Amino acid sequence: MSKSHYSYPPDEFDVRGPEGTPVGVHREPRSGWSSVWPFLLIVVVCGGLAVGIVSFLSDDGEPATPPAAEQSAGTGADEPEASASEEAPADGEEAPADGEEGGDASEEPTDGESEEATDLPGDPAAANLEAPVIVYNDGAPAGSAGEAQGVLANDAGFTDVAAGDAPDAPVEIAGAYDDTTVLYGADRADTASAVAEALGVDPADVQPSDDVSASEQAVWVVLKSPVG
Repeated sequence: MSKSHYSYPPDEFDVRGPEGTPVGVHREPRSGWSSVWPFLLIVVVCGGLAVGIVSFLSDDGEPATPPAAEQSAGTGADEPEASASEEAPADGEEAPADGEEGGDASEEPTDGESEEATDLPGDPAAANLEAPVIVYNDGAPAGSAGEAQGVLANDAGFTDVAAGDAPDAPVEIAGAYDDTTVLYGADRADTASAVAEALGVDPADVQPSDDVSASEQAVWVVLKSPVG
């Protein structure tokens, strides 16, 4: 190689070897970009792979839409047609109200209509407050008959009220009744109704009695529980 075409200054590589050839050759210095771009290429490739992996995993985690859901989301061609009873009424006809079948269904009676309320047998306002009344304790706590006597005398206005025990009654009434019962003689329904109202006795437990009619009292009270 002639010096006219050799652009490098002489150095140790220009020394001739044993065979008369140069020991080495000069190379053109490399630029900074040539040493950097391989690293940039690796970064770009790795980044693309990471994005692809994340996208694949996220898509794989979503549940697939079942075929039944896809069919139901269609045009609705598979939905059953409305029955004839649900079709709109013809012009001039009124649609039945909710809960009615053709508007002809009869209304069911309420509990209050189906069961008649039990009334007292007489008029408490027409009671004879001077009629003799006796309260027999038949299982209520001790002193309950006296308390009922006080209610009838002080609150209801009865003037002839006595108290006793059921075994002392002229007939056997002890244990004959489950609830407090008012027994009355003939023509004493009004007085018995006033007694039952004052003591809070159920009207169904106000009953006529031949035994009371034969006694000297107008009304017997068979007390099974305290008053009030």
